[in-house]
Amino acid sequence: MKKRGVKEGTEPVAAGDFTQWLEATEAALHSGGGGADVPCGACRGCCRSSMFIHIKPEETRTIQRIPRALLFPAPGLPKGHLLLGYRDNGECPMFLNNQCSIYEDRPQTCRDYDCRVFAATGISVDGGAQPEIAQRVREWVFEYESEESRAEQGLVMEAAAFLRDNRDLFPAGALPGYPVQLAALAVEVYKVFADCRTIAREERAVMPDAAIAQVILAAMREPETPEKRARKGKNTASKLPRKRL
Repeated sequence: MKKRGVKEGTEPVAAGDFTQWLEATEAALHSGGGGADVPCGACRGCCRSSMFIHIKPEETRTIQRIPRALLFPAPGLPKGHLLLGYRDNGECPMFLNNQCSIYEDRPQTCRDYDCRVFAATGISVDGGAQPEIAQRVREWVFEYESEESRAEQGLVMEAAAFLRDNRDLFPAGALPGYPVQLAALAVEVYKVFADCRTIAREERAVMPDAAIAQVILAAMREPETPEKRARKGKNTASKLPRKRL
């Protein structure tokens, strides 16, 4: 199997097969509670990176395990949604003796977190605020079962770059502000983005970025399975204006 290279001086860490990772990540994003199986090894970067952890009202066991003084209402979310802050050194207050003290009942946010999404999408991590995560992202190495698998990651990275560089084409607040959320969104909509590129190529036309943003926004507003969303993106994209080559 072919592997993606890492920067000189960086020890590679196996991230697994890219296609398998992508399929599992898509499934987890659409299920809303599957969690991620991350080969963390000895890395505890996400526990030490000054993160606010979102906890939903239904996560009763988690809420019971955390001292109430450490929780506060999540701004902009309905009553019952909480945030867990971090210590002055950036560590989660439930991180004790280099491990999570409530691991069995850890928040769903922690279960879902997978820093491989940065390596997969090309979205950058703030190395100043989260140096351990940034280091691990540089170390991740995916395997590719075929050239099609490698090309698929190329599409994911193109979609991520489009979202990152074209915020002005979306309504204010439509795109997430946190890099990890933006990277996850790229995974969710990359098939819609790819359909726009495919239709334009087949019709020997150029689809304006604003039109592509419109298709992506429509897909974001109608949560469905990836297959249905991709088909809807293709149907919508076929009706949008394009400039003939």
